[in-house]
Amino acid sequence: MTTLITGALFKEMILHAAAAISARTQEINDLNVFPVPDGDTGTNMSMTIAAAVTELSGKSLSRLDEAASVTASALLRGARGNSGVILSLLFRGLSRGLKGMETADSAAFAAAMQEGVSAAYKAVMKPAEGTILTVSRLTAKTAVDLAEAAAPEEMLDAAIRTGYEALAQTTEMNPVLKKAGVVDAGGKGYLLILEGMLSALRGEPLPETDAPTTNQSADFAALTDEDITFTFDTVFIVRKKRGVAIEPFRAYLSSIGDSLVIGEDDEAFKVHVHTDTPGSALNEAQKYGTLELAKIENMRLQYEDMSEGRKPRSTDDLDAVEAELESMEYGGDKSADAPPKKYGFLAVCAGAGLAAIFRDLGADAIVSGGQTMNPSTESISAAVERVNAETVFILPNNGNIIMAAQQCTRLTEKNIVVIPTKTIPQGITALMNVNFDAESAEEITEAMTGCLGSVRTAQITYAARDSEYDGFDIHAGDYLALDEGKLFGTDHSIESLMERIADAGAKLNASFISLYYGEDVQEADAQKAVKVFEAACPDAEIAVLSGGQPVYYYIISIE
Repeated sequence: MTTLITGALFKEMILHAAAAISARTQEINDLNVFPVPDGDTGTNMSMTIAAAVTELSGKSLSRLDEAASVTASALLRGARGNSGVILSLLFRGLSRGLKGMETADSAAFAAAMQEGVSAAYKAVMKPAEGTILTVSRLTAKTAVDLAEAAAPEEMLDAAIRTGYEALAQTTEMNPVLKKAGVVDAGGKGYLLILEGMLSALRGEPLPETDAPTTNQSADFAALTDEDITFTFDTVFIVRKKRGVAIEPFRAYLSSIGDSLVIGEDDEAFKVHVHTDTPGSALNEAQKYGTLELAKIENMRLQYEDMSEGRKPRSTDDLDAVEAELESMEYGGDKSADAPPKKYGFLAVCAGAGLAAIFRDLGADAIVSGGQTMNPSTESISAAVERVNAETVFILPNNGNIIMAAQQCTRLTEKNIVVIPTKTIPQGITALMNVNFDAESAEEITEAMTGCLGSVRTAQITYAARDSEYDGFDIHAGDYLALDEGKLFGTDHSIESLMERIADAGAKLNASFISLYYGEDVQEADAQKAVKVFEAACPDAEIAVLSGGQPVYYYIISIE
């Protein structure tokens, strides 16, 4: 039985942890109680720890503190969503607790786990019990209590058992979880990660998973040039159209390539294929949904590099590809030699129309993301670096992206101010209230935050799953109306929901109403929606704009 945890063993623990949560990502996603399609917890945690796998895979680390530091750094950069950020905080504190240690026994590792919990609690402004925080705290407490008398394997096994007892209690501790009859998704994800780490301590083989990793690329170790039957290693992610079946696409890809792997969930699918015609694969993919990210590498050139002792040419990872695509499409200040201006602005949004609106209002850069597509801290930080300004204001425009944006302060020397915008209308209103000639960042911050309460956000989307939520009997595919993020109504008719939202706007004596229609809405239908609001709110100024956003048919700003 293992008595000391080394750097090499810790690396294996992280690899096992990532595989464990990857294999059960959808199980965690299904614990999300709100039936709207969202930035799922399992996906965010899996992609966050996958960033550490990418970083560790090419390194041989004998010292434990070095392996923990590399892991913590990668998790920070790869953190997605609140659950991913909290996971990164737990490992950041763990790394801090292991500083200076070549190896660690049970007591030292348990104390470091406790340090991780402290880091997570300190970073969360209003720590809520019945969440991953509760599970991690009680797990670490058991580890500390048993560490002196137990080997690392025994200690972690007991700690996990305590964690599952705590996880069961989250249902009673959180009213929303109790209504839905489920446990906390983040806590469950954390325990799966610990179980993976325990399997490595026990010397078990790396678990297999059908899901491709976040940054899959070709393995050249056993290849010769003759073995490369197709030239391009092609990886891409597609956000699916509702109700689409991808089996015909699978058959098409098999006809133009090999090494085909497709990972699929309710919202998206990810493809890995070797082919000579990646453009054809990407074009065909758009029949099944919206292309989000793509990475294409020439395996023959990479093989030549490796055979001649050079580092193979490669895109770094999908986050880097995403940042580069954003830079090409939406810019950022490309005049690198120009002196930096005092203030710059960065907005997170999904949809070309919304991006154009933010640009018109003064945003210097756009990070593509939002619901179902929470960008990583590294993606946001890379965009910050492209803004040629001393102080950069970040508009997350989504409650699940705020924490990831706040972590950017650790990745850049620029002064960052995160304006806590939780919706697209809040972000637009905040930018509209900026005095670009203000004397101080504090003045701009006050103006942007002070106006957030003046705008109310309604959204119309669809139910991603059957659910009984807050008195509503919801069926997958139903239209859902949200008011300030809370369920407002559900119906088989989008027109009926629109009328109810318009009536609510009338009761609020709205003066300004803006409708941003999404990628699945035709302009003619959007104009019909305008007439509904004109009838209900005759004194309001009403505007309709193409947002091009996914997920939400309409985002409605009411002021």
